[in-house]
Amino acid sequence: MHEFVEAFHFIARDGAVPGTPGLPSLARLTLETLKVSAIGVAISLVIAVPLGVWLGHLHRGSFLAINVGNVGRALPSLVVLAIGDAFLGLGLTVVEVALVILAVPPIVTNAYLGVDGVDRDLVDAARGMGMSAWETISRVELPLAAPLLFTGIRTAALFVVSTTTIAALAGFSGSLGDVIANETSYHFSGVLGAAICVAALALLVDGALLLVQRRLTPRGLRLEERARARGPLAEGAPA
Repeated sequence: MHEFVEAFHFIARDGAVPGTPGLPSLARLTLETLKVSAIGVAISLVIAVPLGVWLGHLHRGSFLAINVGNVGRALPSLVVLAIGDAFLGLGLTVVEVALVILAVPPIVTNAYLGVDGVDRDLVDAARGMGMSAWETISRVELPLAAPLLFTGIRTAALFVVSTTTIAALAGFSGSLGDVIANETSYHFSGVLGAAICVAALALLVDGALLLVQRRLTPRGLRLEERARARGPLAEGAPA
């Protein structure tokens, strides 16, 4: 319990350690961690969302989409760092490559499953109204697939934020990983404080994405989810 108290004191001091001047502030390291994570997630979205959505629209490539997810979960980030170091050297680039490899699989898989699971009758109706393939995707399939798609994005974001601390092992300085990897300067209370900050940052990012998800989910789907959550009695079904 004492270590947790000291960890919160470390956070309250903004990362300052008595007797060790010149250390970067905790706020700065947290913002840098968020920046590195945001870059990784953004690159992953550019790669994974179009691929998953298009495969789901075609109703093909389930083997590719699902197995990309399985491979991504099975490949440790430290292994990616070690391999990437041989080709790219240490630094931010190899960190972002590792984060993208970690984030792409859940986004691809959920984007595919979300679009592939849209009611075929709705898609046929859109085509019957003269909608092009792009209009069908953007106006019918993507809105209806939003809940599952955002589940993948939120999962990827949690993975990325919690893994960004490996940046310190790849020669990139400026993230909360610097604190976690330097117990000598920050002591255990500092390491624990930085870990608490990483966990809090991951929860904040997840909460922000959840708000975006609710904003982009069609109102009809939100009402349907609430009705399912309340159960049949709330819908007026006989007991």
